[in-house]
Amino acid sequence: MLKIAMVGCGAIGVAALELLACRTDLVVTTVLVPPPHRADARQRIQPWARRATIHASLDEAPTRPDLLVECAGHGAIVEHVLPALRAGIPCVIASVGALAAPGLIEELEQAARAGQTRVQLLSGAIGAIDALAAARHGGLDEVVYIGRKPPLAWSGTPAAQQFDLTSLAQSPTVIFEGSAREAASAYPKNANVAATLALAGLGLDHTRVRLWADPGVQDNVHHVHARGAFGEFELTMRGKPLAANPKTSSLTVYSLVRAICNAVEPLVI
Repeated sequence: MLKIAMVGCGAIGVAALELLACRTDLVVTTVLVPPPHRADARQRIQPWARRATIHASLDEAPTRPDLLVECAGHGAIVEHVLPALRAGIPCVIASVGALAAPGLIEELEQAARAGQTRVQLLSGAIGAIDALAAARHGGLDEVVYIGRKPPLAWSGTPAAQQFDLTSLAQSPTVIFEGSAREAASAYPKNANVAATLALAGLGLDHTRVRLWADPGVQDNVHHVHARGAFGEFELTMRGKPLAANPKTSSLTVYSLVRAICNAVEPLVI
């Protein structure tokens, strides 16, 4: 049975626990959260992971996991993922946008090599990552990501300081244009898709990103255009938000569950 340590138990983590509760070939043994949140964490995971113990770090856990899954936000990568990799524990990362931080990708690679293990980045809320990563080997000329959300969905981001979001109800407005690295820096809570595409394709500095506040959409809309030696493709996805957290795509949860299940399945795709 695969023993799993989960970092964080917010909306993504709890939704994943619910979907995994019926599995008999894996078990969440440990949930890592800061001490002030332990009581809340126990209540949130109780219906789905009664056997899990809650700790502040992996050093406190009585059971060494076979896999560590991060779904807690960017800070968790340095605090939990790097030490786990150095200890030889394979890891799965949901907060891919954090890897835009200078030097963090290299730190992850070094930690994985030191522990003779590997770290997997989730595809999250976007598709066609396999096609993009394959096309890279033949040569990519251009990768452009366009993200569209309703104007008020950009509340709490730099767009709210630059624009009156309530007045953008008449026509779509570009709120950001630049590289994937710049997007991850300016919009860290909205950067996972752009960063994932960049790491699969042309890299953070050569993947172009355009973000729109669009009153004509109700869901989060992701559009990718890639061109290279393989030919050309375009992908548009309209993601339904997670009920417990409208800022998160439900597909992110399904991507996390898929990665965990693939670790025990005899046949994967």
